[in-house]
Amino acid sequence: MLLKIEQLTKSFGGLTAVNQVDLEIEKGKITAVIGPNGAGKSTFFNLISGFHLPTSGKITYKGEDITTLPAEKVARLGIGRTFQTTHLFEQATVIDNVIVGHRLRTKSGLFDAIFRTKREKLEEQKCLDKAMECLEFVGLTHLAQYPISSITQEEKKRVAFALALATDPELILLDEPAAGVNPDETDGLAELMKKMVDRGITVCLIEHKMPMVMSLADKVVVLNHGKKIAEGTPEEIRNNQLVIEAYLGGSIDAKAHQLNS
Repeated sequence: MLLKIEQLTKSFGGLTAVNQVDLEIEKGKITAVIGPNGAGKSTFFNLISGFHLPTSGKITYKGEDITTLPAEKVARLGIGRTFQTTHLFEQATVIDNVIVGHRLRTKSGLFDAIFRTKREKLEEQKCLDKAMECLEFVGLTHLAQYPISSITQEEKKRVAFALALATDPELILLDEPAAGVNPDETDGLAELMKKMVDRGITVCLIEHKMPMVMSLADKVVVLNHGKKIAEGTPEEIRNNQLVIEAYLGGSIDAKAHQLNS
């Protein structure tokens, strides 16, 4: 088991955003986390990746307790992530944005940077090579020198993937990777996720686009009001009446169509 989550809870004042969630993420699989807006999905990712400290519960990665580790240390251990809103430097080039990702694997300090030491120069080249490798993986080498502000939303999604890949992750957390892109582009991003798994990277994603989730995921986890209400294969989730009611609300027959479409 690559990642094990036990009774994970996060409260903000009187609001419990994540409530006693248990989950195991299996190596080499695609796990999807779904649920309505406000279900606690992004907070859940923030807890795993070290951006928030849990109120209680435990997170174990490759047998190591990472519950209280800060984001940088979690990333160094091999957990990369993207965000719901793509966080990129708009005025910087595509390649410069991706270079940032591999910097956490380097050892150069302020002294090296000021005096342009041999180590700094070697690591700079290593970061550049890694960035180009990641851009090639996501199909964007032709845009390497373009400013982020000049590329499409779908291309920005791919840059965010490349940035996460540049950290050399074993597990990658993708927060709504297909938000704001059209169906053809969604299919392309789904293929990219399959390609990651083929390269030995485990994928966990938050997503609202049900057709993609149902065709892509090995396992689907459903959150509602911070609680896990269901977990299973896409087929099991598609036919779970509790999920259809609690996740989608309203008429079961009408909403079941949305899960199956």
